[in-house]
Amino acid sequence: MSIQPGDTIPNVNLKTPDGKTLSTEDLCHGKKVVLFAVPGAFTPTCSDHHLPGFVSRADDLKKKGVDTIACVAVNDHHVMGAWANARGTGDQILMLADGNGDFARAMGLEADISAYGMGKRSRRYAALIEDGVVKSIQVDQPGRLEVSTAEEILKQL
Repeated sequence: MSIQPGDTIPNVNLKTPDGKTLSTEDLCHGKKVVLFAVPGAFTPTCSDHHLPGFVSRADDLKKKGVDTIACVAVNDHHVMGAWANARGTGDQILMLADGNGDFARAMGLEADISAYGMGKRSRRYAALIEDGVVKSIQVDQPGRLEVSTAEEILKQL
């Protein structure tokens, strides 16, 4: 069962690009967080559309009271750091590595895309989280980017 509005986000340790561990509890405690997940760093839709949308709308999201915008992917922290540098996320987007897919599984949003040579990853989604509680979550259909965009999240704020 995938996570639903009203559920508390599972507490899982993720890695920041500098290799530090950050629990999702610490990420969300006392904050309004927009957390979006992508199937993989450097993949075409994720890299050319999903991440750039949040980078370009980061100021708009912050003006609506969002404390942190975080991107999570089933990649290692080195890849997430390289992707952040390549896409110029700066301090606008907190890049988080879910190297073993523990968070994707805990959210009930793991995706098996082995048919495309990518193994088990995360579904594409965006969630609005307040003090650890999911207020809304938009999960895209496989291969699509429609409901988890920065523009869609802005409509909910």
